Amino acid sequence: MTTLAFDDDGVDVVYEGTEFRLEQDLIEDATEKSYYDVTDHEVLQIVAEQPNLQGEPRRIGDILD
Repeated sequence: MTTLAFDDDGVDVVYEGTEFRLEQDLIEDATEKSYYDVTDHEVLQIVAEQPNLQGEPRRIGDILD
């Protein structure tokens, strides 16, 4: 199971028992989008090879509002 915790500077991730942080700059470079326009599904795709994408994707900007 993968857990994502978003804040204004990046995402705290727990993936297969390992905790790490994805900084805002890394996410923007990987997606070529503004951090607040990136979706949770896109972050999951950075983290996992074959993520289980359930539900509608949500923009980070909407999550943080």
